[in-house]
Amino acid sequence: MRVNLSPLSILAALAVRSVSAVILPNITARQSNTFSTPVIWEDLADLDIIRVGTDYYYSASTMHYSPGAPILHSVDLSHWVFIGHSVPTLSFGSNDYNLAGSHAYVRGIWASTLKHRPSNGEFIWLGCVDFSKTYVYNSPAITGPWSQVSVINNCYYDAGMLIDDDDAIYVAYGNTQISVAKLSADGKSQVSTQQVYSSTVGTIEGSRFYKKNGVYYILVTGPPSKEYVLKSTSGPFGPYTIRSLVLDLPSPIDGGSPHQGGLIDTPSGDWFYMAFVDAYPGGRMPTIAPVTWSSDGWPSVQLVNGGWGTSYVSPLPSQPLGTLQGTDTFTSLGPSWEWNHNPDTTAFQINNGLVLRTATVTNDLYAARNTLTHRILGPKSSGTILLDVTNMADGDQAGLAMFRDMSAWIGVKRSGSTKQIVMVNGLTMSGPNTTPSWQTTSTGQTIATASFTGNQVWFRATADIRPGGTNAATFSYSTDGTTFQNLGNTLTMKTDWTYFMGYRFGIFNFATKALGGSVTAKSFTLALA
Repeated sequence: MRVNLSPLSILAALAVRSVSAVILPNITARQSNTFSTPVIWEDLADLDIIRVGTDYYYSASTMHYSPGAPILHSVDLSHWVFIGHSVPTLSFGSNDYNLAGSHAYVRGIWASTLKHRPSNGEFIWLGCVDFSKTYVYNSPAITGPWSQVSVINNCYYDAGMLIDDDDAIYVAYGNTQISVAKLSADGKSQVSTQQVYSSTVGTIEGSRFYKKNGVYYILVTGPPSKEYVLKSTSGPFGPYTIRSLVLDLPSPIDGGSPHQGGLIDTPSGDWFYMAFVDAYPGGRMPTIAPVTWSSDGWPSVQLVNGGWGTSYVSPLPSQPLGTLQGTDTFTSLGPSWEWNHNPDTTAFQINNGLVLRTATVTNDLYAARNTLTHRILGPKSSGTILLDVTNMADGDQAGLAMFRDMSAWIGVKRSGSTKQIVMVNGLTMSGPNTTPSWQTTSTGQTIATASFTGNQVWFRATADIRPGGTNAATFSYSTDGTTFQNLGNTLTMKTDWTYFMGYRFGIFNFATKALGGSVTAKSFTLALA
C-alpha cells in the first residue's frame, strides 16, 4: 500500500455466476507457459500469494468494496480465476461501511495477509482496519465459509503472516519501524510484539514474512518503486539485515516500477517474485519474475536488459482454469463482483437476473447504496449490461457507470411516465486532503439525451486503461443489442493514485424522490475492445 504521507496523517486528512469464475472442462493437454506482464490485467494490489500443494491462491486489497479481500486461484501462476472473498462483509464496527448517511471511501481493507495452516488445514486472513484494530477471519476451506473469529487490539499495519515449522504464528508489520508479533496458539490474540528493524533506506512497509532453510525473511516495499529483503538467521525477532531486491526499474508496461509483492515457490523448487505495477487509471496490476538464491541465502530477481521482463518462460505447464471474459447472466452473485460499501441485502435479489430495488433517496451516485462493481480488464475492454427498466419509478436513475473519484455514466432517468436515456459526466470527489475526506464535490451534468420508449436497453462503457494510453472512457446504448449508438462525451479518467483503487464498471439504481422502484440487470458482458 503506497503511502507518501504517514498513515495517521492520511487518516486525519482523510453466489450470479461470475464471468471470471467460469470453470472450463478438465484440461488434459498441457502446453508450454509464459509469464506475461501483467499476469492479470486487473486491479489487484497489495497481493499476498500462497501455495497449497500444487494450487496457488492470491489475496488483494479492496478498500471500501464489499465483500472484501478477493481470492483468486491458479495452478500455473499465469491463469487466474476468482473463487471467493476472505471477508464476507465489512463488519468493522462502523456504520460508515454501510454507506447509510456516512461513508468509508479509501478505508477498509488495505494490505492484508492470507495463509494456510497445515496443522489443521485452516485458512487464516488478517488485516488492520482504520489504523486501529486487526481483524482475523478463518475458514476450513479456501472457498469458505469465512468467519470473523477475533479482533486484536493492535494495528498490524501492512501485515505479513508466517506459520512457522513448529506451527507458531508470527506477523510482521509496520511503516518504517518494522515489528514482529507472536500470536496465541489459536491465532486469535497477541502473545508478544517487538520492533525488529528501523529503516535505514527511508519509508518501508508492505511486509511479507517467509522462512527458507531455517532463515527468516521479511519483504518490505519502499513505495512506489522499490523492494527490500530483511534477513535473520537468529529467529523471527532478528536481528535483521537488509538488501535490495528491485530498485526503480523501468516499467514493463509504461506504468510504475514493480514493487510490493511476495515470494512463491513451486513443488519442484522454482521461486518467483510477484509484485504489482502502478498502472492508473486501471489500478495496480500484478506481474511476476523468476527468483534465484545466492549461496549466502539472498534472493535476486531475474532481470532482462536491466529491467523487468515483459515476459518470462515458465517452468509450469499452461493450465487455464477459466476466463476473465464472457457473459454473466446473473443466476447467482459470483466472486468477481463487489459492492460499493456493504449492500442493503433487502434491496436486491436474483430473479431472472439481478433485481436492484432502489435503496437510497439521493441525487448523488457516491451516496447511493447497492452499486455493484466489476474490475476493468486491460489493456482496453468494454462492459455491456442489458437492463430491464419496466419497474422504474418516478425520479429513479439507473445505468452503467465508470466508477472512481471522477466518474461518468450512461443510463435511464424516469420523470413521471417518461423515460429518457442520458449520459452524465463530471461526478467528482474532494480527495484525501479535506476534512472530512472524499466528499462529493459534483453530482455531474447531463451531457446528452436520447428518447426511449421501450422497457429493455443495452448500455456499454468502453475504457482504455493502458498507462500512457488515451485514458478515455466512452459510452453507448442499443435498443436491439446489436447496433450501438455513442452518446455524450468522453470521460478522461484520472491517473493519480490517491484513491488507490482503479476504475470499475458500476451497475446502479437509485431514487431521487421515493423508494419503491426497481430495475433488473439481465446480463453483463466483459470483452476486450
